[in-house]
Amino acid sequence: MKEFNLDDAIRKVKDFPKEGILFYDITSILTNPAAFSFCIDRMVELYKDENFDAVAAAEARGFLFAAPFCERLGIPLILIRKKGKLPGDTLTKTYALEYGEDSIQIHKADVPVGGKVLLVDDLIATGGTLKAAAELLEEGGATVPAAFGVVGLPFLAYDKVLSGLKIDTLINYDSE
Repeated sequence: MKEFNLDDAIRKVKDFPKEGILFYDITSILTNPAAFSFCIDRMVELYKDENFDAVAAAEARGFLFAAPFCERLGIPLILIRKKGKLPGDTLTKTYALEYGEDSIQIHKADVPVGGKVLLVDDLIATGGTLKAAAELLEEGGATVPAAFGVVGLPFLAYDKVLSGLKIDTLINYDSE
């Protein structure tokens, strides 16, 4: 597989969404076919022999990386959505944010009971959303051994929040 420098493809936006924050914008990966293809190729390389029963992707940018990955490996994609976005019988998990709380949902019927699920998001920051997603899938009867993010921000200590999960990222940034 051809190497690609993802750092060159990721747009860095100062003072977004508020002053003092450096935002790592992955939309520039999506506008660069070589960068996007590199990401999907690396995901396939990392997980082709892991025998996952499904992939669960966080709304919304996680969908963009998980969908082509799932198609290539021929495995189901479970959508992790904000509360109120999915019809029918759902499982819900409410979790704490820095200021307040949020809730995510998945279709109950989509969880492979007894199956192994990979979590996918575009960027892993604090790990809170992925932790809630893992707990939600486990409540539904699946096991969640691993999480993947294109970008990781380890200085926010997501490894502590996601302890027990194998975490893979394609690029890490160690500060804002």
